[in-house]
Amino acid sequence: MKTNKNWYKTTLLLLTFLISGAVYAQQPALQYFRPNNKVGLNVFESSKLDTSNFDGVKVRVGGDFAMQFQSINQTNSLDNLVELGSNFNLPAANLNVDVQLYEGLRMHLRTYLSSKNHQETWVKGGYLQIDKLDFIKPGFLQNFMDVARVTIGLDEFNYGDAHFRRSDNARAIFNPFVGNYIMDSFSTEAFGEVTVMKNGFLGVIGITNGKLNQNVVINENSDNKPSFFGKIGYDNQLTEDFRLRLTSSWYINKGTTTGTWIYGGDRAGSRYYNVMQTLDVEGVNAFEGRFNPRFKKLTAIQVNPFINYRGLEFFGIYEVASNSDDQGGGAFTQLAGELLYRFGNTEQFYLGGRYNTVSGEMVENALTQEINRVNIGGGWYMTKNVMAKLEYVSQKYEGEGWTGTKYNGGDFDGINIEAVISF
Repeated sequence: MKTNKNWYKTTLLLLTFLISGAVYAQQPALQYFRPNNKVGLNVFESSKLDTSNFDGVKVRVGGDFAMQFQSINQTNSLDNLVELGSNFNLPAANLNVDVQLYEGLRMHLRTYLSSKNHQETWVKGGYLQIDKLDFIKPGFLQNFMDVARVTIGLDEFNYGDAHFRRSDNARAIFNPFVGNYIMDSFSTEAFGEVTVMKNGFLGVIGITNGKLNQNVVINENSDNKPSFFGKIGYDNQLTEDFRLRLTSSWYINKGTTTGTWIYGGDRAGSRYYNVMQTLDVEGVNAFEGRFNPRFKKLTAIQVNPFINYRGLEFFGIYEVASNSDDQGGGAFTQLAGELLYRFGNTEQFYLGGRYNTVSGEMVENALTQEINRVNIGGGWYMTKNVMAKLEYVSQKYEGEGWTGTKYNGGDFDGINIEAVISF
């Protein structure tokens, strides 16, 4: 019965996207908006250049659809992992609603229609983006708002640059590979942030309530400490062929019951299905393949270089997440390097690889845990809204810190093919 239910749901999602495609040509232009297609590639914070005039409320209904064919094998020292076959995963889909409410005032709402972890439909989050204060008075604080942006909502907040390139459930059109990074810095929390951009320089300062699951009930374990985050950087097209971006971000939470979601906030689930699942466990751990240290009183720093020269593209991560001394210490370091070459008349094709490693200790002087992943693949943007990609992935769990667990000697490898539609 479950199979029939999934079939009907998949058919309904496909029909939804076919119908949506019929009205795509009538999509309105929005202010300060990152296009949800190939045009949005390598857009981080959307520009402060005003490319659209406000002439009334405009509603833009868009969506994302992603489906993978997965062929992965896995093993570990205990020989207790499920056997994985080669087949299709349940497709994922998003519904996106963006509304231009007023001059310089825009709302975004994303709903996960179907995801790995939640097959039912539910709201991921949303925010209000303020680029002008004309709703208070025409021209109010115009000189400041020409370079500033205020964002308020319950959604992903701007820590690091990796979240701009990751797959957000079915929105996989900006990710050159199928998987996200091992320590996936992404969470949806109640937040407010101010962004300032001028002459290529960038600054962000913000605060969240540190909670993934919103709840006002207080008990003896609640401390309700907020999280503070920020970013500084430089992003400029130095010549016609050469673009350089370099940013450094930080995240701090001093609580013991908040702030533990920064690497575990993606409730849609990880991108590799049924990996590291043992034979004796009923159901599926939807989050395997990535790593969340779940540190309390967490401090994290992420540095991201991005270089684009003609078709050659590099994106990197250097990140340290550390536990406070009174919680036992411990720290993990994440390194990642992604090198791509885009080619074709419109750079519609690309080939490349990614190396991602995480290593550290759960508490000070504990045994080292290490995870290494290699991705090799390529893709084709058939149109600016439709793409297909193929990757080979290999992930290994190494270090004495995994002894006695299912991860000891653990590894998985194989291929994934993903088809993506975004508009």
